[in-house]
Amino acid sequence: MVWFRRRYIIYFLLILAATWWSMDVTGFEWRKLTQIGNIVDMVTTRFFPVEWSLFPRMALHSLVTLAVAFLGTTFALVVALPLSFLAAKNTSGTVGMYATIRGGLSALRSIPEIVFGLIFVAAFGLGPFAAVLAIILHNIGVLGKLISELIEAAEAGPQEAMRSVGATKWIGHLFAIVPQIWPNVLSHFFYRFEVAIRTSLILGFIGGGGIGQQLFNHFQSFYYTAVTVDIILIMILVIMVDFIGGRIRSRVI
Repeated sequence: MVWFRRRYIIYFLLILAATWWSMDVTGFEWRKLTQIGNIVDMVTTRFFPVEWSLFPRMALHSLVTLAVAFLGTTFALVVALPLSFLAAKNTSGTVGMYATIRGGLSALRSIPEIVFGLIFVAAFGLGPFAAVLAIILHNIGVLGKLISELIEAAEAGPQEAMRSVGATKWIGHLFAIVPQIWPNVLSHFFYRFEVAIRTSLILGFIGGGGIGQQLFNHFQSFYYTAVTVDIILIMILVIMVDFIGGRIRSRVI
């Protein structure tokens, strides 16, 4: 059988060795999973009953988180879309331009949002503004790479048709490539929007505002019934964005 070829056996042994090493350095122990009952007891005794009276106030903070994620993703898309044409091999024009823009996108993508957040909180002070900037910069790197790959995979036929009727280079890109990739661009946008909601929660831990900051404060003060409200609101945000994104994608496609 194909699975018993020598190279597949070597791959399996390498994965097995990497798994064993990773479990060793992380202190992963299966027997600790038997203590799951402690977690269940803590959740049932401390996180409930839910303190629903906090829901309206926490809902306002969750809207701040939603705004941070939306602005961070939308502004990133506005910047990343034109940059992605310069970062795609078939539209960049020159090798130098391609390498420069691609390298810049990789640099932005390699720096986590929380690092950007720490820098901007120190520079601009506490609040959602720092979180928005952090999400924008990281998402420019991510969306720029994803969209540039869509551009490279676009069919050449429509581009050749546009050039044959005398269209300029960028007009050809606009009307030949963008319609092809737009549904996938929207898919990437809404996925990054969902990720940005979760990221803005982490940025709230360092003073980025929103429901994330409230969640951190409630954990720090052992206010677990309020933590339950925060978690419910976070779930509602993610489910809502996923539902709306799916409806919009279905209409576009």
